[in-house]
Amino acid sequence: MTKAVVRLLRKAGVSADASPGGLVGPDAVEVGARRLRLGDGYAATLAVTGYPREVAAGWLDPLLTHPGRLDVALHIDPVPAVVAADRLRRQRARLESARRMTASKERLADPDVDVAAEDAADLAARLARGEGRLFRVGLYLAVHAGSEAALGAEVSRVRALCASLLLDAQPVTWRQLQGWVSTLPVGLDNLGLARSLDTAALAAAFPFATADLPGAGTGTGVLYGRAGRGGALVCWDRFAQPNYNSVILARSGAGKSYLAKLEALRSLYAGIEVAVIDPEDEYARLAHTVGGTHLRLGAAGVRVNPFDLDPADGAEALVRRALFAHTLIPVLLGEALDPAARAALDRGVLAAYHGAGISSDPRTFARPAPTLVHVAGALADDEDDPAARALAARLAPFVTGSHKGLFDGPTTTAAAGHLMVFSLAALPDELKAAGTLLAVDNIWRAVTNQAARRRRLVIVDEAWLIMADPAGAAFLHRLAKSARKHWCGLTVVTQDAADLLGSDLGQAVVANAATQILLRQAPQAIDAVGDAFALSAGERAFLLAAPVGSGILASGAERTTFAALASPAEHQAVTSDPAELADPVG
Repeated sequence: MTKAVVRLLRKAGVSADASPGGLVGPDAVEVGARRLRLGDGYAATLAVTGYPREVAAGWLDPLLTHPGRLDVALHIDPVPAVVAADRLRRQRARLESARRMTASKERLADPDVDVAAEDAADLAARLARGEGRLFRVGLYLAVHAGSEAALGAEVSRVRALCASLLLDAQPVTWRQLQGWVSTLPVGLDNLGLARSLDTAALAAAFPFATADLPGAGTGTGVLYGRAGRGGALVCWDRFAQPNYNSVILARSGAGKSYLAKLEALRSLYAGIEVAVIDPEDEYARLAHTVGGTHLRLGAAGVRVNPFDLDPADGAEALVRRALFAHTLIPVLLGEALDPAARAALDRGVLAAYHGAGISSDPRTFARPAPTLVHVAGALADDEDDPAARALAARLAPFVTGSHKGLFDGPTTTAAAGHLMVFSLAALPDELKAAGTLLAVDNIWRAVTNQAARRRRLVIVDEAWLIMADPAGAAFLHRLAKSARKHWCGLTVVTQDAADLLGSDLGQAVVANAATQILLRQAPQAIDAVGDAFALSAGERAFLLAAPVGSGILASGAERTTFAALASPAEHQAVTSDPAELADPVG
């Protein structure tokens, strides 16, 4: 390394010597007028001397995503308020003097001077109100190539790209060494070609700023990951959208549950209460990590009584439980009830409550609620109605038979806390739809509790299980339609896009989701997904080959590609990779 380079680095406080081991870098530097030879490569530095009048979020993104090797250095030096005010005052005086001289000589006004004077006056007013600050900003570009001829072509491409952004990039002739050092991560600006920018313009130049999702910048969003283009961070606030629901569609193994768990964890950071319907017991580690409530439905000793009354429902609590019975029982039996059976069920439910001493008087709601055993007993005691006795016989497996474990007693664990996980993995297949419905019902009762109103997130993983049953699909549809009124967002996660998009209720759930996340898709489902979400040919090709955890975040006409991003601690809490879980070290 040459002594000149060492001297420049020492100015920045970097310890280096002339030996190859003193600092990681090229073994030699050959300095030319318009380029440098760095070891076996070449480099040329450009300084940005002209800027557009206005910039938007992500205005540096095209430079950061340039396909060639391009080092972008942004040097920022805050200007004290007193100095900034004095400089603006003198600048305004010069501009106003030029305008008056032009007018006195009856010449045509210079539009550039007029615009500059207006901008200076506006900036001075904002600084005086404390709405921003002034910074001296230097922007330098180091272009690298393998040969001198390739370097010339690459410099031309970069300058053309800058011109398309209304940036004037000029080679730093005879100052290439100083320019190259200015682009190194040592914080040293040897060129001093700075331009004054205010706070808003500088914030828009932040490398993680992105213009792909203009509705995302609310300051209270959740980090989903890193954008596929430019590496910008994708933060999205679902509670700032027209509705708070979202759908996550992906094939098996594409990372949909991983992303849902990551969003749940980061929503907890923001104080959002989260409830999860977990069919595969994938959220247990997350619940234990954050101290949440984990209800493993179907496990020994775990029961949920669907007839528990919620005092928060007021005088309508009894009616609501009776109506819910008309949803739950058909799901248990696997078919809709005829009118005679529905009438008998209604009488049996009310008789069971009356037998427990509970009437329409809210003062009786504190008494122990009846269970499914009492309802079946009330139906069996109705000797005048054959439909009632037939219904009681059909309920026998759930009150005295092999499926009684979930219903044969009062609720064992109250669903409460900042994270509630209802696991369905221990339930037999015949009870999974009913268990999902019980979980959704418990969550809905918490969501509609006006006495504890707060932001809530409900995640229904593998939603095809409940969508396969008409009564369960209708219940989920009501949750999707009404969740927003209660400051709640619903997340529907499924790998079976055909089942979701192939029914009217499923399409209604998708239509009521302002946030739509598509991860890798199976070739058999890409046409249905592409038509439903109006995907372009390029987006379809991307989803067919997307890596695990990568996909498209869409909201209306706005969309961006992203890859899920997690810290090591977060990854340990949300991963479900069998290889990692089986590792005794991990």
